[in-house]
Amino acid sequence: MQTTTSSDGTAIAFDQFGDGPAVVILGGAFSVASDGRGLAEALADAGFRAVTVDRRGRGSSGDRRGSTPDDEVADVAAVIEAVGGDAVVLGHSSGAVLALYAASKGVPIRALFLSEPPFRFGVGEPDRRLPERLQELVDSGALAEAVTTFQLEGVELPAEMVESIRQSDQFAALLPLAQSTVYDARLARQVSTPTPEMLSVPNPVTILRGEQTFPILVTAADRLSREMPRSELVIVPESVMHRPDPAATARIIRERVGAP
Repeated sequence: MQTTTSSDGTAIAFDQFGDGPAVVILGGAFSVASDGRGLAEALADAGFRAVTVDRRGRGSSGDRRGSTPDDEVADVAAVIEAVGGDAVVLGHSSGAVLALYAASKGVPIRALFLSEPPFRFGVGEPDRRLPERLQELVDSGALAEAVTTFQLEGVELPAEMVESIRQSDQFAALLPLAQSTVYDARLARQVSTPTPEMLSVPNPVTILRGEQTFPILVTAADRLSREMPRSELVIVPESVMHRPDPAATARIIRERVGAP
């Protein structure tokens, strides 16, 4: 992997696949750069240079205690600068929220593709102290509790699903990502309702969602499209239960950005 340095000195790691115009992939909660490999390979096959990113506090990237959503915006800007200064951005889940927030802050983004962003628009918001409570758990070494608390309260997964994840072999891989739940919770608290600047970004915006996904994400995507009349809502049958289909997503991006 390569690294670039964000404005606060934090190292941000990224990987690149293929040649052509850059498409930066920003993953959601608990994701690392390698989780975007399927999307990256599909984009590379479509003629793009796909860039997968370890957001701060994840994978090979660095971290800084007290990091804010604006620090993550600076991370996005640093990656885009490192790959040429101009890029399409594909954000999934909280990565889509971050992508739209970054665009509203003037980060040079050619076009935005927002995959199932979990905006709540003020409805059913988590406890305002969730980020602080998660940080207290991480600081005390209760990483497993931080992970499950975020899953239950930040994502609102059913308790039985959270317990099933906790008992699975994959749970251990989530523990090193516990600190990142604080950052996702801070991002959600700050812009769970998109700001006027986010809703009026000049960038071309395509909102993606599956036909079969969590109801809260259907509501979020559909409302965001109504609040952004210049955006396009695309329902992707191939994407199921909050998992963007690589081939379908790459096809949609190519159709809207233009063949490389």
